[in-house]
Amino acid sequence: MNKKEVIERHNPHITKVESNAPLSLGNGDFGFSVDFTGLQSFPKSYDAPLSTQSNWGWHYTKGKNVYTNEDIRYQSFETYGRNVDYPMKPEDKEDAYHWLRQNPHRLQLGRISFRFLSKLGKEVEINQMTQINQTLKLWTGTLHSEFLVEEVPVEVITVCHPHRDEIGVKVVSPLMKDKRLEVFTLFSNPDMTHTSWSKSIFPDYDHKDRHDSTMKCVDKNTELLQRRMDDDVYFVQWNWSEGELKQTDTHEFTLLPSNQTNELEFTLHFSSKQSKSSNSAFNEVLKASEKYWGNFWLQGGCADFSRSTDQRAFELERRVILSQYLCAVHCGGSLPPQETGFMYNSWFGKFHLEMHWWHASHFPLWNRPDLLERSMDWYETILDKARELAHSQGYKGARWPKMVGYNGIQTPSPVAPGLIWQQPHPIALSEWLYRATQSKSVLEKYQSIVFESADFMVSFAHWDEEKEAYVLGPPLIPAQECHQMNDSLNPPYEVEYWKYGLELAIEWAKRLNIEGNPDWTKVSRLMTPLPHKDGVYLAHENCPQTFTEKNHDHPSMLGAFGILPGKLVDVNIMRNTLFKVREEWDWESSWGWDFPMCAMTAARLGEKELAIDFLLMDATKNTYLVNGHNYQRPGLTAYLPGNGGLLTAVAMMICGWEGSPEKECSGFPNNGEWTVEWQDIHSYL
Repeated sequence: MNKKEVIERHNPHITKVESNAPLSLGNGDFGFSVDFTGLQSFPKSYDAPLSTQSNWGWHYTKGKNVYTNEDIRYQSFETYGRNVDYPMKPEDKEDAYHWLRQNPHRLQLGRISFRFLSKLGKEVEINQMTQINQTLKLWTGTLHSEFLVEEVPVEVITVCHPHRDEIGVKVVSPLMKDKRLEVFTLFSNPDMTHTSWSKSIFPDYDHKDRHDSTMKCVDKNTELLQRRMDDDVYFVQWNWSEGELKQTDTHEFTLLPSNQTNELEFTLHFSSKQSKSSNSAFNEVLKASEKYWGNFWLQGGCADFSRSTDQRAFELERRVILSQYLCAVHCGGSLPPQETGFMYNSWFGKFHLEMHWWHASHFPLWNRPDLLERSMDWYETILDKARELAHSQGYKGARWPKMVGYNGIQTPSPVAPGLIWQQPHPIALSEWLYRATQSKSVLEKYQSIVFESADFMVSFAHWDEEKEAYVLGPPLIPAQECHQMNDSLNPPYEVEYWKYGLELAIEWAKRLNIEGNPDWTKVSRLMTPLPHKDGVYLAHENCPQTFTEKNHDHPSMLGAFGILPGKLVDVNIMRNTLFKVREEWDWESSWGWDFPMCAMTAARLGEKELAIDFLLMDATKNTYLVNGHNYQRPGLTAYLPGNGGLLTAVAMMICGWEGSPEKECSGFPNNGEWTVEWQDIHSYL
């Protein structure tokens, strides 16, 4: 297979302002999104914010300990004879509640922009820019931007270092000799000021007194900018080929290129600590990027749909290629990502652990287990906090929170504290890593995460004497979040996931030749049957109105057979449920990962054409923009769980799963319209 040919036919190409779809560069721990100029020159013309973010860049408004979880109200939920407290509502502690939701929040590290001047010395507006021609070259990770400013050409190459939080830029234009091109960085107020994250996604350049920016000369053509905000500090180091950097406003610094040349090269390095090493030169950043991305594509999985005659094949291939790139940039770092990656803050920049599986489960399937391992190591750093959370509620083991920042502390929320389906994720993801390596060191490395996750699961499950089975909830909120905490009982996906996760923990103990918790076996064998009525599975046991009043949000009951092997599933009931969902569900209310989830269920059921139909359904939240991002709605123009879910589903449909009837293309129709060539993709568990 000529992987390079497959990849390069999907290089994103921009010829106009794509207000919802800025392109991005990054390395998993740092990301930089840009407009058509190759920098962040016209942010007001974009509905999607242009951002510079990292996994280390976080901020606490007014300091780290303004409030703690001891300062908020908890609501008690009756739990089989005892009360368990959850921070669901602010009540009379609104200031503390909302501060804890907003903090820590991820920082916008700085806007890096061109300033173009007209012949009369006035700043050029976007309508004076013409002949936009921008291409992201995926094979090298380099962004090439060309355009005219009042008929004068400008060429820009923008690139991100694969191992340093550093961008490199090369500009070629006659504008520099006429002193009509400048480059500046502008820093925004770091605070979150709205209780709704969607009102805080654009940087605030007011309130200049809330932060401090200073410049320290390092050497000729090198300046260090220090940023200070309350207790938090970070640094931005500029290095440039020709010219002078000046402070032009309180938080603005402008690079004035030399007028003796048409070329300018510069690099900016972002760091939480003052760097002892100098910036890389532009050519060093360029070469590092070319080497990294070439190896990324050569060693990773690839699927070629070009011989297919189905008219949707090219679009599916495009989504697959761009999703691999975007997930590497935004989801392949040392922390679980937020749902928008480094594009901009969603939910205050925090990440949702129930989404970690969707962001990262595909990495081993596409022959990149190392990109999953990077974020898996974070669970060990918050294990003590997960234990504390479980024990505070009267449970054993470690309970993983839902919405968190880098510190792993549970965030108060009307929904998040009640979710449980993130709990088996670390077990399942650890299993992916073991299957990819078959290494005892992986078993030993993640043993505590797997075992303590399982210990909470058996502690949380309740023995129902009448049913003679273990049940889940209430209280809980299922993956379909529109259900009440004190009413939800035995949602099918969660029940099946409990059984699956516990069986994996048992298997890990056997592999390590140690004795596991005997309760893992007892609970896994006696999980309650999945609730159903009239031949279809219900959202949960107390929800007979699943397909009338609750036929919106996630159809998560399908996850019990698709995402999971469905040992508790009746195949005929699940097939009826799938058809019912197809006909009755409100797809405008669904989310990006629902479509690949449904495709996986259809594939397991042998409904191959339906699997393709779900994967490529014409629905708003199944839209993939020119930059490859999964669009959901205004304000949420990037949704990486959709990209990750797509990759997981396609790998499963190509290489099958344990027990699949065919080893190859198990999920693609046998109608003569689909021909798939693939390399370095692995089967699904």
